[in-house]
Amino acid sequence: MKGNFHNELMETAPRKEIEELQKKRLRSVVDHVYRSNPIYRKLFDDHGVAPEDIRSLEDVKRLPMTNKEILRESYPLGLCCVPRKEVKEMHMSSGSTGTPVIMPYTPADLEQWAECMARCYHMAGGREGDAVQITPLFGLFNGGFGMYHGARAAGLFVIPAGPGNTQRQVRLAKDLNTRILTGVVSYGIRIIEVMEEMGETLPDLEIGIFGAESFSESMKKRVSEGLGVEVFDIYGMTETGGVGTLGQDCSAHDGLHVWEDHYLLEVIDPKTGETVEDGETGELVVTALTREALPVIRFRTADLTRVLSRDKCECGRTHLRIAPITGRIDDMIIVKGVNFFPKQVEQTLMGIPGVGSNYQIIVEEIDGVKDVRVNVEAEPGVTGFMVEKALKETLGFSPKGDIYPIGGLPRTEGKAQRVFYKK
Repeated sequence: MKGNFHNELMETAPRKEIEELQKKRLRSVVDHVYRSNPIYRKLFDDHGVAPEDIRSLEDVKRLPMTNKEILRESYPLGLCCVPRKEVKEMHMSSGSTGTPVIMPYTPADLEQWAECMARCYHMAGGREGDAVQITPLFGLFNGGFGMYHGARAAGLFVIPAGPGNTQRQVRLAKDLNTRILTGVVSYGIRIIEVMEEMGETLPDLEIGIFGAESFSESMKKRVSEGLGVEVFDIYGMTETGGVGTLGQDCSAHDGLHVWEDHYLLEVIDPKTGETVEDGETGELVVTALTREALPVIRFRTADLTRVLSRDKCECGRTHLRIAPITGRIDDMIIVKGVNFFPKQVEQTLMGIPGVGSNYQIIVEEIDGVKDVRVNVEAEPGVTGFMVEKALKETLGFSPKGDIYPIGGLPRTEGKAQRVFYKK
């Protein structure tokens, strides 16, 4: 269990040392954004706080919170805290719900990203020289390049496959002895389907690192068994600097280790903004301590989680662990007075024998009244009544839906869309 560190000194540092470093870096980053960016300066001034007011970690609560809307309003580089000539790379969110968020990087930011991502590779059991097949897109989305920067830092043999052409993915993995596969969860499922169609196995594949989509324990089990890999849940977002920046689970699979030397985390009550106790579920708030171009300050992620432990893990790492993301505040669906998250539907569906891995949640609104349909793929013998009964036990009401044969619903070779809204 122990060993296989990328930066053992920091990954196993005593809690007191980590917290002292966080305090020093918090004061530094607050001073940096205040002195270098007029939007941040006005935000702080309007909130009645100045850099010299930040003397302890508790003082982070004196700072104003930020959110995705502030980042969108400052598009493209209004919140950038370094001169334009110092920016060497950029990535951005999909912008599917409005103006995209652009994240600029200085050379130091790229090194920080690579460091965090390399820690994730090693924590998953990656060793120097291992072949890693990177299936996320190499483009404006941060996934492919983040996995690439980290793989280089970790000393891995990089196969920059990108998404799509799944038969070729399988052949590459077999011919080049891929040991580590990275991607979005839904594409892992697609690779399993194509492997079965080709009649191929991948005996060298041992590690699967998946992110970008919240996925249930049942789905993790399907991916693990279908690919023959140990599955790791990686965490990071555009606003924090990209995939892997916040952390990942270790082989104990008892929560996500957060790289606290680079990020300060809070879990708050989303309604009141007050910090909740460890163990209580709330909204994750992130402050980036070491980024230069655009360090987010008390950024409300909308992700729901809880602090699991601040104690030393059996893997030897001392950084706090949070629960896997259970959903997003803005993903919550309210139908017939019942609140639920797509992940709850997935967990239920994956527990029904014969139900496939592809499904759709369709929220319909007719004359102002919302209803939901759940379409699933399933093997012969699975009936709509079986699915409806299982979902009623989980959700408290009976959604209608249709059963499709395996392969009957549309496929994507990137991030899957599970929820559809119709009026």
